[in-house]
Amino acid sequence: MCGIIGYLGYRDAYPILINGLKKLEYRGYDSSGIAVFYDNVYNLYKTKGRVHELEKKIFSCKKQVKGTTGIGHTRWATHGIPDDINAHPHVSNSNGIIMIHNGIIENYYAIKIILLKNGFTFKSKTDTEVLVNFIEYIKKENKFSLEKAVRISLNEVVGAYSIAVIEKSHPETIIIAKLGSPLSLGINNEEFFVASDPISFIDYTKNVLYLKDGEMAILKKGEKLDLRKIKDNHKLNPVIEKLKINLKEIEKGKYKHFMLKEIYEQPKTILDTLRGRLLIPEKIICIDGIESNKEIFLNAKSITIIACGTSWHASLIGEYLLEELTRIPVEVEYASEFRYRNPIIEKKDVIIVISQSGETADTLAALKLAKNKGAFVFGICNVVGSSIARNVDAGAYTHAGPEIGVASTKAFTAQITVLVLLALIIGKHRSTIDDFRYKFLCKELGSIPEKVDHALKMDDAIKKISQVYYNVDNLLYLGRGINFPVALEGALKLKEISYIHAEGYPAAEMKHGPIALIDENVPVVIIATRKGCYEKIIGNIQEIKARRGKVIAIINEGDIQVHLLADHVIEIPNISEILSPLITVVPLQLLAYQIAYIRGKNIDQPRNLAKSVTVE
Repeated sequence: MCGIIGYLGYRDAYPILINGLKKLEYRGYDSSGIAVFYDNVYNLYKTKGRVHELEKKIFSCKKQVKGTTGIGHTRWATHGIPDDINAHPHVSNSNGIIMIHNGIIENYYAIKIILLKNGFTFKSKTDTEVLVNFIEYIKKENKFSLEKAVRISLNEVVGAYSIAVIEKSHPETIIIAKLGSPLSLGINNEEFFVASDPISFIDYTKNVLYLKDGEMAILKKGEKLDLRKIKDNHKLNPVIEKLKINLKEIEKGKYKHFMLKEIYEQPKTILDTLRGRLLIPEKIICIDGIESNKEIFLNAKSITIIACGTSWHASLIGEYLLEELTRIPVEVEYASEFRYRNPIIEKKDVIIVISQSGETADTLAALKLAKNKGAFVFGICNVVGSSIARNVDAGAYTHAGPEIGVASTKAFTAQITVLVLLALIIGKHRSTIDDFRYKFLCKELGSIPEKVDHALKMDDAIKKISQVYYNVDNLLYLGRGINFPVALEGALKLKEISYIHAEGYPAAEMKHGPIALIDENVPVVIIATRKGCYEKIIGNIQEIKARRGKVIAIINEGDIQVHLLADHVIEIPNISEILSPLITVVPLQLLAYQIAYIRGKNIDQPRNLAKSVTVE
């Protein structure tokens, strides 16, 4: 959630830190700060608000920020309100140790009591200030080096963290460590870059090391990387990888917001996710993670899909897909609930975990729980080298590219694309889908990028609808069958970026409560495709209209019946019902975006939200 940036080398650290923080803004935050070291002194600046507020504060000091070592941070509040005092970096009581931290120290209060008894005082309400003072306490009491004090302290900590620590008297050294929260290290000639996400240092190097849980690194100016185990100080051999991110992928280009750019990228990202897996002329699907574990899926008695947020909505669509095409019973679980309810997991049970970032804390914990109980875990994620990608038994990347907007769009359709591929290939192996239907759906799947591109052309019509409804207080979203999760996702998108209350329901459940809300002030968005209980949906629309409700309908091209009933229609191309979520979600993404844009909201960085939820 928080963003960490650090630099050790020969360049001026300040511009690297500020530019890195700007690239990390997408993660969500409420305050920011930096510390830059020069000789045996440092300049520390931090403030509530955006990175540009930090820049203004530094500029107002009219002081040159010199130094070739530094750390920076964007904070998403957990312990303590967002303000200047709780912002990072945090400093020990002696002002000798400076630290930034992402994560939550669960036993911070017990440690704080010990420190208070030993004369320590605290300015902030954060667990981070407790940790930096705990390191100082261990160091002074035992006359340890900073490196050893960090390692001993972290062995006493319960929780999750990624940290970067510097000692004022030794600014040529940065110590970093990781457990549960992502941390990467960029390596160039005679310089190191530390970051929560390597996109923040892509301007300088593509050589990256992803720290694993329980690892720490000692970075010294002019020396080689020293990588060790936190637990026993065992020295490790670093594995350096090459970043494959293109700079253009993390720039807005002609678009006003990253979210709009990412909505419009979906024809390409779906095609990229299909590329090499769906051979359209031959109507063949090949996924290595399935082929090499074919017997496990052939013999599966059930499948459990685990995810959070938008990925959970994709999982619900996966339930429809897998049960329809493979005839395997499927359950969908919130990761945060699954990990705490003592689930029944047998050896060789099939678990699918889905996460855009591959770092979602609850999903990662659920994955580890499932593996400890002997389950086979298949992962679907977007980020190569992420914690989930490294810990699953097999998996498939979505190839959506970096997603900067906090509200997920292209990652959602890429996840559905992978789930369609999984359902088709497993169904083919299990002979639960006949050859004609299999080939027909393969052909239809190959046409999806073009049809999504066609749906995007409805943006002008959606802008006009948004002008009518941008100021409402509530919206209902209705869908049936496989499009019910799309209604949930459409409502979530609107809530996330416009702050309008919205709820998604199965259309058939409208009469079981939500209909009480319907009047001329509560518009209803209904997915009314011609297949999948079409006549029932017509009935739902008539019930809404009988109560003076306003209807915005997502319809197939050429649908006259709904066109005559609804107040507004958004037409999408015809497609098989089982593949329709890949298209029906697109106008809902655009509707949320356009309403939020008219309302003047911070679309890419909505309040209180983080892109990657790396703490509980």
